[in-house]
Amino acid sequence: MKNLRSTLILKTLQRIKFACVFGCLLAVIILMPGNGYGKISIDINSPSMERIKIAIPDFKNQNPLKEDLELAVSMPEVISSDLELSGYFMPMDKKAFLDQDGAALTPEGIIFKNWTIIGAELLLKAGYTRIDASNIEVEIRLYDTFSGNEMLGKKFLGKIDSYRTLMHRVANEIISAITGTSGMFLSRLAFVNNQTGNKEIYICDFDGQNVERMTSNNSINLLPRWSPQGDKLAFNSFKDGGLMLYLMDVSSRSVRKISGRDGSNIGAGWLPDGKTLALAMSKGGNPDIYTIDMNGNVVEQLTNHWAIDLSPSFSPDGSKMAFVSNRSGKPQIYVKDLQTGNEERITFDMDYCTSPVWSQANKIAFASMDDKDKVDIYVINPDGSGLKRLTEDNGNNEDPCWSPDGRYMVFSSNRDGGGSHLFIMNANGQNQRRVTFLKGQDTSPSWSPF
Repeated sequence: MKNLRSTLILKTLQRIKFACVFGCLLAVIILMPGNGYGKISIDINSPSMERIKIAIPDFKNQNPLKEDLELAVSMPEVISSDLELSGYFMPMDKKAFLDQDGAALTPEGIIFKNWTIIGAELLLKAGYTRIDASNIEVEIRLYDTFSGNEMLGKKFLGKIDSYRTLMHRVANEIISAITGTSGMFLSRLAFVNNQTGNKEIYICDFDGQNVERMTSNNSINLLPRWSPQGDKLAFNSFKDGGLMLYLMDVSSRSVRKISGRDGSNIGAGWLPDGKTLALAMSKGGNPDIYTIDMNGNVVEQLTNHWAIDLSPSFSPDGSKMAFVSNRSGKPQIYVKDLQTGNEERITFDMDYCTSPVWSQANKIAFASMDDKDKVDIYVINPDGSGLKRLTEDNGNNEDPCWSPDGRYMVFSSNRDGGGSHLFIMNANGQNQRRVTFLKGQDTSPSWSPF
């Protein structure tokens, strides 16, 4: 990263109650006087953290014939939406802008006081040019408005009809320049939707755009799960009769059955190696959790209990597994050490717990029903400490799934009425925002790798 002197981040940090913690932390670059710079870790889960105000004016059309006029507005709208959804930025209303910079993208043509006077801390300037019939080049420059320093300057080339993807790349670069960590804006979501009258698998961009239907078998398809490499989707389906497990190649959409044993073949939890899946198989009795390889061969039986064991999810290093069991009466969350074989219950005093998912930040999210029959999302440490409720008094909230870095979570909620849809929130439960607006209901989301 460039060695820049920035009063922006210093000014922002003065307003943030920060603490050095382990887990979900972002390294924020503090540009200090002199030749070096230091990194300060801030707790992005702190309720006192204020967002950085960023001004994103319309992009400058640099085409000689002024083609693609609509992109001047539509491209910055994508970036604004991305940055707002990140939880770290507050894109400013364009009505407040005192933009007298004309077509200028460089510091000598920018009147920075017009941006600081309205409270902007960051300024994104950009221009675009059509290269040929299919491609466009976008030049972006990100400034600290208080110092006038350029924090990011780069050109991007992409397809005109895929400008949203191009702008997600830009937003990722902005996140990286400010926080030193990668953005999530090129990731995708897989989920179940029933708008056709059947439950089919769909995928979309992380923000709910560019929806694609992945199955069309007119059956009940459930629980899609991205592989760690992002090239495959495991899912359940009744398309051949009973509940079986299938594997789809995302690029070709070819599907093959990998577990169709007698009884149920429920769910799929990928191990970190991407070569092994865990699922619950009943084989005529109570479901226990097994691992299978990509050909469907059983590798190992992980649980062996008279109760029902379901919903496996693995720690980042693959050494432990969270799962659901009703061995204590009602469904609760358990953690098994796969090296020692020890199994520990980690949820207590909760009525009905389901859908555990283990994050890269070593947290377990799950859904639980309270005494009012409302379902909400919780997060807990693998040892059972640190229980925290993330949703409350907003309908039923289910099916949590972490982003690959553990800084965000997608879940389904019926809080807006008319059935369930997908929402995204930060790992601490803040910045909850709906991202899918399809007909029917959206459930069982899974977040792809970056």
